[in-house]
Amino acid sequence: MARSEINRSGEMEVFVCVVEQGGFSAAARACRMTPSAVSKLVSRLETRLGTRLVNRSTRAFQLTPEGCAFYERATRILADIEDAERLAGAGEQPVGRIRLNTSASYATHVLAPILPEFLQRHPGVSLDLIQTDMIVDLLAERTDVAVRAGPLKSSSLVARKLGDSAMVIVGAPAYLARFGEPKTVVDLDDHIRLGFGYVRALDGWPLKIEGETTVIPTVGRATASDGEALRQMALGGAGLARLAAFTVRDDIAAGRLAPVLEAFNPGDRETFHAIHTGQGGPLPSRVRALLDFLAERGKVS
Repeated sequence: MARSEINRSGEMEVFVCVVEQGGFSAAARACRMTPSAVSKLVSRLETRLGTRLVNRSTRAFQLTPEGCAFYERATRILADIEDAERLAGAGEQPVGRIRLNTSASYATHVLAPILPEFLQRHPGVSLDLIQTDMIVDLLAERTDVAVRAGPLKSSSLVARKLGDSAMVIVGAPAYLARFGEPKTVVDLDDHIRLGFGYVRALDGWPLKIEGETTVIPTVGRATASDGEALRQMALGGAGLARLAAFTVRDDIAAGRLAPVLEAFNPGDRETFHAIHTGQGGPLPSRVRALLDFLAERGKVS
């Protein structure tokens, strides 16, 4: 087939639809095509590219590594085409749906209060907010932007720093009245130490003892998958929790939680980044608008 006869953007649109709909039948309904037509189009695309993009079976649909890479590039190219057409017709106005993955703590204490402003600024943008403290694969989860806490591993992800927060161990007044306030690190042996239910970069509480930082493990009777759940457990008197200061600042000011063992606080800070895929390539205007907004209004301190 001659190069001029190949509708590359059309192929990309159908392939992206297959990925985002999770299969050929669902994509066929979304694209108003027959399942066989969708399957044949993807097969022709694979033949032309000389590689398999999708592993097919009767029960499962799975992208190959080459398929993941092609999907990532195709979505960016289609977004660029959409931006170019919009810019030519009516100016560069962000339009479309953004999938944002973030921790429950950041969503509750930073994002929720400012989201109405973002949506008001950009009426053509819709937002899907997914909350989890665990690291997700942005490509596999079809995520545009993720806000992550802690150190970043070297990868193809691009990061924009959103600030950092001090860490503090807190307990509810009712809990401290029952178990007593710990005055030394040894006193922690008599306390419930709430922790995360998954492995983190630092799995425990770092405390400064005689000038040296020692990591104390959490051995609580209950764990949680996100920091906001730990905060709620601490508020309920379930035990002590070590949390980012920005999430408990209002609770401390209101007397709902009290900081403990501050003399042993090593002064470490948890850094937050907004990350996205792509090394220096052009971004869809909707994604760029969100990143700019988070850098302006979504800072952590």
